[in-house]
Amino acid sequence: MAIKLIGNYAKRLGLPGYSSHQFSVSVETELTDSGDIQGEATRIYHLLQDAVDREIQETGFVPGDEYGLSDKGPSRIAMNGSNGNDNGQHRLNGGNGHNGNGSNGHSDRWSCSDKQKEFILKLVDENELDRDMVEQTALDRFGVGVKMLNKLQASGLINELLESCSKNGKSRNGKGGRS
Repeated sequence: MAIKLIGNYAKRLGLPGYSSHQFSVSVETELTDSGDIQGEATRIYHLLQDAVDREIQETGFVPGDEYGLSDKGPSRIAMNGSNGNDNGQHRLNGGNGHNGNGSNGHSDRWSCSDKQKEFILKLVDENELDRDMVEQTALDRFGVGVKMLNKLQASGLINELLESCSKNGKSRNGKGGRS
């Protein structure tokens, strides 16, 4: 007699702007040995948990505070100060808060915490890092621009920037450490 084992793992995460996203994975298997139920349940649970935790890190589109309030529908404002579709890769450059036509856009909106945003900008400014290089690092490593990094991704970028600054002989306060 076969025993059917069904496992499901789901996770929902809160996002800015009263938004959230959820991901779940289910699996169904048959066991021929009833003595292995606990071991197989543990194995399946860990497989499902790893799969969900790995995939849920991609938040996708996160609506801003003004989303859905305009007559034109959702608009994408590139973080480099130009209008147009940027495919969610909001840029670190041109953080002047304008969308190219003089009106204030959502260019100041970052997905990570305010402290992470401040620290990234401080590292860039004090260490005179090339903003395009930092942007490209975020795109290469996480698939999104700096301003769209979630908290976990921003932490990873900060670690890379700190490591890069120390390799280049610059300390955290931006002063050179080598002669």
